[in-house]
Amino acid sequence: MTLQQTRAPERVESSTPAPPEVGRPRQARRRFWSFRTLLLMLVPGLLYLAVYKYGPMYGVLIAFKDYSIREGIAGSPWASPFYTHFEQFWTSPYFSTLMTNTVLISVYKLVAGTIPPIIVALLFNECRLRWFRRLAQTVSYMPHFLSWVIVYGVTIALLSQSTGLVNGFLRDNFGFTIGFLTSNTWFRSVLVGSDLWKDIGWGAIIYLAAMIGIDRTFYEAARVDGAGRFRQIWHITLPGIRPVIILLLVLKLGNILDAGFDQVYIFYNIQVYPTGDIIDTWVYRAGLENLNYSLAAAVGLFKSVIGLVLIVVANRIARRWSAQLW
Repeated sequence: MTLQQTRAPERVESSTPAPPEVGRPRQARRRFWSFRTLLLMLVPGLLYLAVYKYGPMYGVLIAFKDYSIREGIAGSPWASPFYTHFEQFWTSPYFSTLMTNTVLISVYKLVAGTIPPIIVALLFNECRLRWFRRLAQTVSYMPHFLSWVIVYGVTIALLSQSTGLVNGFLRDNFGFTIGFLTSNTWFRSVLVGSDLWKDIGWGAIIYLAAMIGIDRTFYEAARVDGAGRFRQIWHITLPGIRPVIILLLVLKLGNILDAGFDQVYIFYNIQVYPTGDIIDTWVYRAGLENLNYSLAAAVGLFKSVIGLVLIVVANRIARRWSAQLW
């Protein structure tokens, strides 16, 4: 066989290469089929988002209309001007009180929902008695599964001014009682304290999982260098969970105007409106009980926009520690 005969087939293949327009779709189909199981697992989540998250966004139009149940969203007339219901909320004499109460209660819950769970997670991580750690973990996160109605019942049993255990102790030993649930001085503390008791163990689980994921060789190297427990916590554990802390803070900032409608609605009463009435409870009374759905939608859209702005700003700040969401 001559040299020209052996090279002839190579020239034929090089002169007729496979067109990329044909190869790329086939490669994409093969790649799609290879991930078919994972893509199939995405379907329920995408359906949930489409039905319960993106579908109801059509109802945002109510905020710009004088909504009537009989005429529906499409048939209801547009508000004139279009920001009528937003202006009704902004010019309400309760606006400053509602914003102050909502932001303060949210910030208190944000701090109480971050620092104490980290401390509890550190204690669990440092505990060497495995049976005690499991028992303490179980006891600490069990209140998370209780409804706010049951938590309110426990609170009444402890803090009621007439029959509560705490006021009974104060009455018998010091001769006075405190209206924890009817005092504007104590009401926010009761809200934050009950929220902390309910979710401290549940919040600690996330931080404890992050601590377990830290490379154990760091601790061994620190012990060889003579570092004690506190130095290991300060220089290894806390920096190791810093991305998780920042991530959870960024996510919570998006809900800064959601101070917890369920809890506040069950706990509050007319005596603590000056310190306990938040945006959601006011909207429930002024909007939904009076069938003013346009006002309720306008306030909901206002809260969503503020939450989006806060989460974008917090995400840009988080980039400094490489803990951004996107």
